[in-house]
Amino acid sequence: MVAFYGGEGLCEDVVHLVFGPNLCSLALWDVPLVTDAGLAEIAAGCPSLERLDITRCPLITDKGLTAVAQGCPNLLSLTVESCPGVGNDGLRAIGRCCSKLQALNIKNCALVGDQGISSVVCAATASLTKIRLQGLNITDASLAVIGYYGKAVTDLTLVRLSAVAERGFWVMANAAGLQNLRCMSVISCPGVTNLALASIAKFCPSLRQLSLRKCGHMTDAGLKAFTDSARLLESLQLEECNGVTLVGILAFLVNCGHKFRSLSLVKCMGIKDISSMPAQLPLCKSLQFLTIKDCPGFTDASLAVVGMVCPYLEQVDLSGLREVTDRGLLPLINSSEGGLVKVDLSGCKNITDAAVSALVKGHGKSLKQVSLEGCGKITDASLLAISENCSELAELDLSKCMVSDNGVAMLASAKHLKLRVLSLSGCSKVTQKIVPFLGNMGQSLEGLNLQFCNMIGNHNIASLEKQLWWCDILA
Repeated sequence: MVAFYGGEGLCEDVVHLVFGPNLCSLALWDVPLVTDAGLAEIAAGCPSLERLDITRCPLITDKGLTAVAQGCPNLLSLTVESCPGVGNDGLRAIGRCCSKLQALNIKNCALVGDQGISSVVCAATASLTKIRLQGLNITDASLAVIGYYGKAVTDLTLVRLSAVAERGFWVMANAAGLQNLRCMSVISCPGVTNLALASIAKFCPSLRQLSLRKCGHMTDAGLKAFTDSARLLESLQLEECNGVTLVGILAFLVNCGHKFRSLSLVKCMGIKDISSMPAQLPLCKSLQFLTIKDCPGFTDASLAVVGMVCPYLEQVDLSGLREVTDRGLLPLINSSEGGLVKVDLSGCKNITDAAVSALVKGHGKSLKQVSLEGCGKITDASLLAISENCSELAELDLSKCMVSDNGVAMLASAKHLKLRVLSLSGCSKVTQKIVPFLGNMGQSLEGLNLQFCNMIGNHNIASLEKQLWWCDILA
């Protein structure tokens, strides 16, 4: 692959010296002097070109893209981003000449409309597997074409398509061409409604992963309708989807298929405690990966319920849940039967040593990664529990915790503990006294973060770097 980034000196005079007939992949990022003539020379001299990425090249227009289409008929992947001169004519040429195209990524090109997108999708109906459209002036018509001609599409990403309405998503699904769609991501598209979601689930039977961000018109009703049909769904990610509540999430877990593995809820303001829980809680035995991040209304009562509903969790990310305390976390820890592997409690400022001790005593044989960054109530007591109970732990983040030299010494002296990454960034109680202990941690240690540990001193850091010469030390 040949890549140029910020190459103000790259112009037509050097193009023929750089590119040859065997070039398969080319990326031009922030290259303001390359014009259509230069791109035409590249196309003429590189008939084997398969992957082209043109990003923020203001002098490239439809003429240059047309030259690429005519000179590179074997093109498999095309990315055009923030090129104000590229529009429908260039994409029409790609559609006419590059029938083997497998991936299309068009972002923030104001002149690209329905005609350009439709031309490419129609022409490459048998080969096009990945489509990403972002910040374009396209309408329902483009989505209708994708829905009918996207017979090979497996990955579809739609971002900031403000002119696409509910009808566009409904028609795209009901055209019934997206039978092979496995992964779909939609961000800031007002057309995503309950009706649209129900149609997508019904007519996209192979869908495995769905990610929705800033889709404010979706509610619990849409989530339920989606779940009723999407029986093969494995992963659901919701971010800033404020119309969804905990009631809807519990209903989703009742109805989800046996293949469902991963649920992520990020910055969803509607996810908050409910006054009364259902008489019979659902049991989701398939869920293994759970993220509930930066949802300020989600507190102890909700977390305890989630723990009872999902007994076989392996990875849990609760970062940014400032209101959660031991009272909510302990039921989740105690009800988990499968063995937790990765736990992220970053920013959970009310978690104490009691919860960490319970975590490592109950799951010490399976835990591989623990993050306690910003948990200001965590002290040496947690490090003692970790050193005594964890045999598989590889990564530990103690940034901004109230641990001291004694706790770190216990951790470093645990012979059965083979930490690969340790972060003590911002631990104000850690001093130069820990240097000899860290120096004896062994060659398993690959990364050590001592940033903002002002009590250690530069001289001691330099000594530690010599002792742990194989380790990447941040200080």
